[in-house]
Amino acid sequence: MFPDVIDTKILRFWVDDGLTWVVRYWGDGFEAAAYPLLQLLISIERFLLWLPWWFIIVLLVGLAWLSTRNWKLPAVVFVGLLFLGVMDLWEDSIKTMALMITATLTAIAISLPVGIVMSRSQPFRRIMMPVLDLMQTLPSFVYLIPVVMIFGPGKIPALIATIIYASPPLVRLTDLGIRMVDPAVMEASRAFGTTPRQRLLGVQIPLALPTILAGVNQTTMMALAMVVIASMIGAGGLGYQVLQGIGRLEVSRGLFAGLGIVVLAIIFDRISQSFGKQLQARIGMAEKRT
Repeated sequence: MFPDVIDTKILRFWVDDGLTWVVRYWGDGFEAAAYPLLQLLISIERFLLWLPWWFIIVLLVGLAWLSTRNWKLPAVVFVGLLFLGVMDLWEDSIKTMALMITATLTAIAISLPVGIVMSRSQPFRRIMMPVLDLMQTLPSFVYLIPVVMIFGPGKIPALIATIIYASPPLVRLTDLGIRMVDPAVMEASRAFGTTPRQRLLGVQIPLALPTILAGVNQTTMMALAMVVIASMIGAGGLGYQVLQGIGRLEVSRGLFAGLGIVVLAIIFDRISQSFGKQLQARIGMAEKRT
């Protein structure tokens, strides 16, 4: 046994009492701050549930066609969506989709500015890298504890936990994409007398878009990966079906819901990857022409 160097009970009491103090005096403020996020999730969920099932199928199949100009991916998307409907997983799939879309949009709104600042400030980057490492390596159950203590079980803690888990890839790839822009291109833009803002918006971000879209793709996939864990604190959707399958030992329920998550992951992964490849090809052609 490792010798007792310090009394860890005191440290644990400090952490627990500190979080209890935060919940007591700041809990209402955190809930008020997160309320717009909850409204966004509810609005997206209601809108998707309001749309006819056939319209969603046509929309996603159309996006698959536009992203590839090939019949294979649209056929896969069509069959996958029919599977969700036939297996009575449509409503749960829409709820999962709404959680994923809300988490991805929020992660994009937070991660893009952070990644841009990281690419332009080396001290800020040194601070953020360990934070991002911690966010990616810390088990999601660990930060579920304080989130649930502050907000209670429900959609808000599930959404916040998903955002924390899914944001780091987009921050890293935004930072990487902007820093990897060709120095010769940057020098040429400076020679034309552009301001730093003009270079950022007109040169760096457009050239870094393929890398940024890869980050969006990874963020989307990680948001979907959280749906089972998020269901444990009230997120609902396909993850809740998996959780029920575990609790009731119903293999079929867990299997079909798990396959539904796989279907959504394939659809959004392939479509976003294909659009990213299209954009990368266009930027490559533009660079060759210049």
